[in-house]
Amino acid sequence: MVRRIILALTVALASGLSAAQGGAQGSFPTKQVTIIVGVAPGGTLDALARLIAQGIAPILKQPVVVENITGAGGLVGFQRLIKAEPDGHTLNFSNMSLLIIPHMYPKAGFDPLADLAPVTSVATVPMVLAVSNASGIKDLPSLLSSMRSNPGKINLGSGGPGTTAHLSQALFLNQAKVNGMLLQYRGTGPALVDVMAGTIDGIIDQTVTLMPLHAGKRARAIAVSSAQRLPQMPDVPTFAEGGLPQFDLRIWNGLVAPKGTPRAALDRLAAAVSQVMDSPEYRDRVEKQFASQIPDGVDRGPEAFRRLLEQDTVRVGTLIKSIGMQPAN
Repeated sequence: MVRRIILALTVALASGLSAAQGGAQGSFPTKQVTIIVGVAPGGTLDALARLIAQGIAPILKQPVVVENITGAGGLVGFQRLIKAEPDGHTLNFSNMSLLIIPHMYPKAGFDPLADLAPVTSVATVPMVLAVSNASGIKDLPSLLSSMRSNPGKINLGSGGPGTTAHLSQALFLNQAKVNGMLLQYRGTGPALVDVMAGTIDGIIDQTVTLMPLHAGKRARAIAVSSAQRLPQMPDVPTFAEGGLPQFDLRIWNGLVAPKGTPRAALDRLAAAVSQVMDSPEYRDRVEKQFASQIPDGVDRGPEAFRRLLEQDTVRVGTLIKSIGMQPAN
């Protein structure tokens, strides 16, 4: 009798531990997952974030919503993120701007390596230089000629100080050795509206936003930062073809969580995103419609994304210093 009781207790204990472990691993998420995007709707970040949110919701079996929290090139969104409960239910979808922000807002006390927990990278996107139809500019050489003849007269819009568009434009002006006016918006979407309206002369942004405008003849793309012309935009030369081979800037995008988020939650999120990235529907849309490169398996997940952040923290800091980008405050 005693042996039967001991055996029963042992089995019950083992079953309880197994259930507890399974519950700990399988209980996340227990409620809605919110993905913060630090810029206005209509830009690359917003488009990719919504595509990921739509894909992971059925995998996680919880609603996944995108919340646009704009301001200071994405800093306001990160400030909201790092104050959130570090349980994996609040995330931020960002790009290289998260490494630019500390240089633009040094008093904000934001340290991406110390304050964030990487989840995974999602896509790497080329940059496109486009001009308004009203500008009369036809190609990169004519833009450069106009900027040299009229220093400070040509203006370019970006999604705000500290965004990848801001970095791209400052790098472009520096490498081309031309003067231009950089206009900062609260997100890429409003800047794109003004490019289409002819209110501003041009913009540098990712393919996601500019390919449709070029295809619809609502703006003219004149250069792309890929090694070769993109199949989706075969009529658009590379920066190298246009006479600026040193402009080679491609932007990664990815998900981060607050520091202290349990590794089990990070791994669950990364696995869900990886499953989406492997789906034919996602690959078709991202590779063909967005002209983006999807990270391979070894480049996915929290550890791979952390290595990328550490590497690019140094690279972006050196780049910002070399081109003379000034803090916003």
